[in-house]
Amino acid sequence: MMTIKTVLGLYEAALNTNDVDAILDLYSTEPVFMPQHSTALVGRDAVRAGYKQVFATLKLNVQFTIHEIEEVGNWAWVRTSSAGTTRVLDPGVDVNEGNNELFVFRNEVGRWKIYRYLFATSQPRT
Repeated sequence: MMTIKTVLGLYEAALNTNDVDAILDLYSTEPVFMPQHSTALVGRDAVRAGYKQVFATLKLNVQFTIHEIEEVGNWAWVRTSSAGTTRVLDPGVDVNEGNNELFVFRNEVGRWKIYRYLFATSQPRT
């Protein structure tokens, strides 16, 4: 079985390459994505639309640091932080990026999948 660390590495790579399909492959059958300054995106169609909107306006270059992973049966939660840069496509400006994240994973048919994902900035833009 793919480890949670591997899934997070694949998620990081997919974010940095704007790969919506690869991201959706890492999510569960019933995902919820809770981005900062947004309503929760519930279900695969809403999550897909959310990432498409993000990638239409931003180009990310971030790295995740895993602070803790707790697994209990078919469930796990992971606390991470991420840092790097974000290019705001219009007007083409790079800004520093930093977030705290909480992932809830569910094991579905022998694979760890992102079930819930929440993030908040640790570097507010001024």
